[in-house]
Amino acid sequence: MNRIQKKIWSLTLVVLFIMAIIWTALTYYNQKTQDQYNAILQRYLSLNEVTVASQALITDLNDYLLQPSEANLNQLNASKADVQNAKGDILILKNEDNEFVMANYMNLIDSLMETTERSFMYQNQQETEASANEFSEATRISNYISETTLTLIDTELKTYERLYRQIIEQSNELKNLGIWLLLLITFLLLLMSYWFSKSITKPVEKLTQSANELAKGRFDLPIKVQSNDEISFLAETFDRMRVNINNLFLEIQEKAQLEHELQQNKLLLKESQLQSLQNQINPHFLFNTLNIMSKKAYLEGAEETSDLLVSVAGLLRYNLKRLDKPVTLHEEVIVLKQYMEIQKARFTERLHLHMEIEESFLGVQIPGLTLQPIIENAVIHTIEPAEDGGNIWFRILDSGDIVTIEIEDDGQGMAKEKIQQILRGDSGQTEGQSTGIGFSNVVKRLRLFYGQEDVIEIQSVIGQGTNVRLKIPKKRRNDGND
Repeated sequence: MNRIQKKIWSLTLVVLFIMAIIWTALTYYNQKTQDQYNAILQRYLSLNEVTVASQALITDLNDYLLQPSEANLNQLNASKADVQNAKGDILILKNEDNEFVMANYMNLIDSLMETTERSFMYQNQQETEASANEFSEATRISNYISETTLTLIDTELKTYERLYRQIIEQSNELKNLGIWLLLLITFLLLLMSYWFSKSITKPVEKLTQSANELAKGRFDLPIKVQSNDEISFLAETFDRMRVNINNLFLEIQEKAQLEHELQQNKLLLKESQLQSLQNQINPHFLFNTLNIMSKKAYLEGAEETSDLLVSVAGLLRYNLKRLDKPVTLHEEVIVLKQYMEIQKARFTERLHLHMEIEESFLGVQIPGLTLQPIIENAVIHTIEPAEDGGNIWFRILDSGDIVTIEIEDDGQGMAKEKIQQILRGDSGQTEGQSTGIGFSNVVKRLRLFYGQEDVIEIQSVIGQGTNVRLKIPKKRRNDGND
């Protein structure tokens, strides 16, 4: 049962032995070359870091000038520190060959920092033109720093040209050594692989033939493989699986029959549910019936009853609309008036509605069924509990880029905890009754519709009333996507 494992371990040990020899031979040459290369590369990286840091400083300065925020300011300060650190790193690169160029290079970095500070100062003083001029100068200096960096790198290349040649020669030697080692390893691995594969492939071929027979559905043929390793155990296991599959066929047939009967029962249940739905009252049929009753009441002289039925029918038709489609503020005001007509018929003189509407903004888009649940909340908590009723004020006002909709009442007011619950979008006791759409649901849909959180304010004083203020943008952020 361990023959294959022994073969694998033998092959592995041979490969490891060869790799150890290769590693020992190459490590010395590689380490020597790497140390020389790292010393030169570090000089180039230090010079390049100045260019990268200066360009990042210009980018962060531009971001801050376009949007002076605390985050951009912190990023700008971090870039300044990076430039200073890069300047300190290149001091060790100064030598007799580049003394003049390095002095000029340091002065350029100092000039860049000073110009950046002046642009930042002018921006804080709101001198936009002066700040822009300094930014342009800083950009020019940054570009010149990049050019000077290339000049210094070119000088470094000339200085270390001889060392580069030595590194290239060593690399060629390592390349030749690697080729010979690769040929040796390939030859040895071919010998070992042939011996290893020969002892495994024959039993595997027999096992494959048996698997093909099983794939054709012939489960009556026994699986036998003559081998003295793990493949023999695999063949025995495979044969037991063949027997188990035969036994499973009968169970699957029985389960299929049961599944068929269960599916038939489900179909009967669905037919019963559909029949039940057909027996329910169709809302559109109810809407048409209310219209007929309204006309009949009008013909019989009951004009108030006719108007009330018209309002109920209009409210029902509006509630049948999809809530994911936007409507105009004009449509919302119409359904609001219809709802209040119904409530006036209910509360008579106890309900006092005061409306102040700027007609020019009634074309603004708003989610369907937004105003009615809020007004309904005011009716439930202001008019119903009070014996003398109460007042409700409805206003649509112009507030610059937004249209302000105010719904105010003189009821009992709400606690701060209740206001926070509504603003978080949690359902509570302020849920509407006629539409099933609550106050908190309105808050969620408004925020989703306009893509912003600041769309509603609630001010309330216990015992004095509540003021709900909706801040509706005149133009949505995603106009054209509906």
